[in-house]
Amino acid sequence: MDIKSLLDQPNKLPTIPKVMEQLIRSFSDEDASFTEIANQLSADPALSAKLLRLANSAYFHLSRTIGTVDDALRMLGFVMVRNLVLGNGVAAAFRNTKGIDLHQFWHYNLYTASASRWLAGKAELNSDLVFTVGLMHGIGQLHLHAAAPEAVAPIDKRAHVLDSDRAALEQAAWGFHNGTVAAELAQVWHFPEPISQALRWVVEPLAAEDFSVAAACVHLGAWRARNDIRGVPKEAMLASFPAAVAERLGLGLALVLDDMPPRAELTDGLQAMFD
Repeated sequence: MDIKSLLDQPNKLPTIPKVMEQLIRSFSDEDASFTEIANQLSADPALSAKLLRLANSAYFHLSRTIGTVDDALRMLGFVMVRNLVLGNGVAAAFRNTKGIDLHQFWHYNLYTASASRWLAGKAELNSDLVFTVGLMHGIGQLHLHAAAPEAVAPIDKRAHVLDSDRAALEQAAWGFHNGTVAAELAQVWHFPEPISQALRWVVEPLAAEDFSVAAACVHLGAWRARNDIRGVPKEAMLASFPAAVAERLGLGLALVLDDMPPRAELTDGLQAMFD
């Protein structure tokens, strides 16, 4: 299997909603119209209802109810609304993917994004960008299972999709791994270069020629999420802690392991994104 075959056949590419395409274009469009985006979101009743459900969730701790898409954009900010819609769009694109426990995977993915955002805040980095990368970082694994199930099946027998050595097994078998697929798919969808490059290096952020703080934050967030979701004992977590990555970000073990709020608090209300 080669990566070109995964991406060059239109029938193998996931279909994303039109409004998601518009929101992706807004990353590089400084003149993106607030009104135009609000109108596009409002034109989709199902998406609007889910957005409002998310906006009124415990996650945002707002003092009043948000009743319209315009209110959501004003109260949460355009970037966060865009992230919520992107997460929902990606979930819809891969809703029927076989060979992977989607319920567990989305919980892991959301936990990664939320933990990464929290870490970025502590490191005084762009937490919204990090949240975007965290939400998108799993698309390579999902696309592999959707587009090449026969090639993925032998890897699945050797390692769970959340195993720490999963990417190394993929690299050895195919010459690329799920992070590479995520980056290439992001480019097909026209995400900006900083996001696609961050996705490429989440697996091994210190190997990148141009260090991406977003990739490093998501690497740490994914480490925490992966271990918690799978119930890894604290002693084993300590042994696998990516200390060099944390040090590069100026973050310590105690912050990542002990100070970070529990998953329920970090993600409360956002699970609806993947319903």
